[in-house]
Amino acid sequence: MPAAWLVALLLALTGHAAQADTLRVGSKRFTESYILGEILTQTASAAHGEARHLQGLGNTAIVFEAIKAGSIDLYPDYTGTLASEILKLPLGATLAQINLALAPMGLAVAIPLGFENTYAIAVSEARGRDVATLSDLARHPAMRLGLSHEFLGRVDGWPGLARRYGLPQRPAGIDHGIAYEALAQGQIDATDIYSTDAKIRRFHLRVLEDNLHFFPRYDAVVVYRLDVPRRYPAMWQALEGLAGKIRVADMIDMNAAAEIDGQSFVAVARQFLAGNPQGNPNAMSNANPGANPGASANTESKGANAQAIPADARRGGLAATLFSADTWRLTVRHVALVVGAVGVATLIGVPLGIVAARRRRLGQVVLATVSVLQTVPSLALLAMLIPLLGRIGVWPAMVALFLYALLPIVRNTCTGLQQVSGGMRDAARALGFRSMQVLRYVEVPLAMPIVLAGIKTAAIISVGTATIAAFVGAGGFGERIATGLALNDSTQLLAGAIPAAVLALVVQAGFGLLEMFWGRERHA
Repeated sequence: MPAAWLVALLLALTGHAAQADTLRVGSKRFTESYILGEILTQTASAAHGEARHLQGLGNTAIVFEAIKAGSIDLYPDYTGTLASEILKLPLGATLAQINLALAPMGLAVAIPLGFENTYAIAVSEARGRDVATLSDLARHPAMRLGLSHEFLGRVDGWPGLARRYGLPQRPAGIDHGIAYEALAQGQIDATDIYSTDAKIRRFHLRVLEDNLHFFPRYDAVVVYRLDVPRRYPAMWQALEGLAGKIRVADMIDMNAAAEIDGQSFVAVARQFLAGNPQGNPNAMSNANPGANPGASANTESKGANAQAIPADARRGGLAATLFSADTWRLTVRHVALVVGAVGVATLIGVPLGIVAARRRRLGQVVLATVSVLQTVPSLALLAMLIPLLGRIGVWPAMVALFLYALLPIVRNTCTGLQQVSGGMRDAARALGFRSMQVLRYVEVPLAMPIVLAGIKTAAIISVGTATIAAFVGAGGFGERIATGLALNDSTQLLAGAIPAAVLALVVQAGFGLLEMFWGRERHA
């Protein structure tokens, strides 16, 4: 594959993403962040500007690295998360303290949106008869806790909570999107939740009282780069108008509209900004008071209000999603990521394999290096690449896929060349071939079936691995998978997984035809 073609491909992929006059809004990979990101994006766009929502970029660490690198301009977050998880400030840090710590990074927080979304621990209705507070939880060591991976590692999450309350349980890691179903099915007894989660009442959960007041306040705010008000004055003024406008009940109802009614994030945000928030405007009056105000004030937003949503604003069935116009866009991006990464890996990996075959000691170092790269977890690698490359999107995803594709290509090239018999090389030298001619006309043709097998393996692996690209805003079928995980929506999950599987089969068949053609050419 010509290097010039690959460069052109990469430029085509990234050229539209670096528009200096576009306000880039990021969001994390859970429902509420998607919705808030859409509200910010639509509000800014309404101010006669251009705004783009880079949704579901991953966990807190990835999104924060993205804004530090300048890959996004702002995103919604929470004061407790910023203070405890990012800035390592004492519990209860004020906005002034947070801004003082963010200023050296060129960042700040502003625009308190009007609601708090605190962490809490919830148990099933059956378990709720035994425990009412987090202190009660310590007296039931046999309870099975399934906690989100981020909560397990956060300073303001499980480590600090376990110390404060002396909790003896050993929790298992579980994706937040499937925790509710695990509770309902009795697979776990408790999980971490957000106080604005839409499914608290639907699954009849009991939110445990934080009687020792471990969790800090988690007021929703906007994290932004300090130059945003100057670069986008009209859009920033419009965003400031959101201060204090989103109530706890509004946020619960918007989460319910997305997670339970199946409305799109775009539609949910549009209705809120139009002055028609989802659900019952008096939802708060029906809430049960407790340690987490609003935590049980969930309305499922069903009935007349849900019926008013246009049909095209709601998520359809599997067939409709698979054959929607959006599938072609995702396919083009996914294929481009795979072709670009595997193409570059081939251009670099084959020469490295040749070096590894001809220089045994150096070859051991090369093979060990590419093997170690293969062991780095994909999300961890992406998180490291964002600050290194200073951006999110296609480039970190492409570099990650390239690094993962190297091992099978380098190893198979080295193995293929080493399997060429010494007699064939001696015969070629006897005919007067120089070293490079032996490589070009004898060794490489004989090793080509094994080399092609390595490239095929790299391509098939890349098709699956490319789904992680969505977590850094690079698109592809992973967009649907990330959305499905956030919403626990099997339709979205399948609509992302099925095309990826089909593409892997197409790649397999394509290389099968190429290997067949190569075999015929050799025997012609």
